[in-house]
Amino acid sequence: MARRRKRKSRRRQEGRRILEHVPQYSIESGEEKPVTAARKFIQAEGILPPALLLVKRNEHTTDRYFWAEKGLFGAQYVEENHFLFPSLRVLESPAGVEPVAVGSR
Repeated sequence: MARRRKRKSRRRQEGRRILEHVPQYSIESGEEKPVTAARKFIQAEGILPPALLLVKRNEHTTDRYFWAEKGLFGAQYVEENHFLFPSLRVLESPAGVEPVAVGSR
């Protein structure tokens, strides 16, 4: 039986491309919960938003968080709703706007 491919959301793909341009920090959670480890790391290092934190929970699992002006969000939520975050609008390229060649006669 042939397996169907999962449809990829264009909006989420665009959000993922935008998040590629944000500074990333990789940390390990240790004994703490991943979100607590991320918050403590942000506080200790004085990280300014926007930033993406990759928190390694164990050898198989890594949680992704986005540090924004309004707080800490799951990266998947931010990928799907990147237009809600003002700090990401600067990184966004205007859709459908292409330079027009102007010729002189």
